[in-house]
Amino acid sequence: MEHDLSPAALAELRRPRPYPAVSVLTPTHRREPDNAQDAVRLRNVIAEAKKQLEEDAAVTRERRMEVARELDQALAEVDLTHAEDGLAIFAAPGEHQVWTLARSVPERVVLSDTFLTRNLVAAQAAERPFWVLSVAADRVTLWSGGAGRVVEDRVGGFPMDRPSLDFDPERQERIGDAPSTFRDETTRRFLREADAAMGRLLRAHPRPLYVTGPQPALSLLAETGSAVRDAVLVPHGGLAHGTAEAVWQAVRPVLDDEARGSVEALAGELDAARGRKDFAAGVDELWESAHTGRVRLLAVEENFKVTMCEDGEHLLPAESGDLDAREDIVDEIVERCLETGADVRFVPDGTLGEVEGIAGVLRY
Repeated sequence: MEHDLSPAALAELRRPRPYPAVSVLTPTHRREPDNAQDAVRLRNVIAEAKKQLEEDAAVTRERRMEVARELDQALAEVDLTHAEDGLAIFAAPGEHQVWTLARSVPERVVLSDTFLTRNLVAAQAAERPFWVLSVAADRVTLWSGGAGRVVEDRVGGFPMDRPSLDFDPERQERIGDAPSTFRDETTRRFLREADAAMGRLLRAHPRPLYVTGPQPALSLLAETGSAVRDAVLVPHGGLAHGTAEAVWQAVRPVLDDEARGSVEALAGELDAARGRKDFAAGVDELWESAHTGRVRLLAVEENFKVTMCEDGEHLLPAESGDLDAREDIVDEIVERCLETGADVRFVPDGTLGEVEGIAGVLRY
């Protein structure tokens, strides 16, 4: 199952496909007892996708059977023991993909000539993914973080290992010095190679970067590195050989401090926007502003969801399952704002006060 929505992966997902490109979305659950229903629900929504293929007169028998096989293969690849809060399955002639999301999605099946990506985009923005690079003299480990956890990620050539140092004892006796590990040229070269590998990864998968390690290693990277120049340095040794939980506990206080500062700064920006009269709030107003590209900054409370339907030029509240209801209207707004270059920030529930779940600062 896929999780990391890089710019290249998103561009590939949005590429037009031969009809029908099938998107299947369903909510999932991380823990018992809620996750007991996930397997049955997933089979049912796949059956619904096949039914829609059967009933669509524009789909030939050969094409229907081909896409149905792709759906079956995707279903076989789903591992619900590692489920998060949502699942997206994409199937088209000759291909299928399975994506797990750290944000709930509405259950739906869509047949089109492109895959439905807005829920993936919103989930990625809400998760605020980041990298952690843990360095030591003999090992550099990469961790992927977001949504309250980190996991080791074996991409980009990581983890990187090097043989143990073997200093020349005769040389040490002659000069009366056992060289510092991080002054040793072999170590310096090893860390420069790790920095270069991280730079390549950041270009393909840009995220905030945190670097953990003993202070001498961090000082060396700050002096000679380029990829880590804008990283947040976390002085904490031993994590290159450590566990995911140890890494998470080391970076969590830094992340919490940054989150508090970000929320305070956001509140100031929204208050200033009210004074300048370029403040917007509510789904209806932000829906219109997002589609005209006017939103510069969008703030969304993490669990804010609302179902709406269009009534002419405006949106009105609707019940889930209503004809023409837009159950993922918040995700649509998020995706549109990101496409037009807005800064999208998810904040804890209740942060926006009297504003109902969503607010923004307009460009004009």
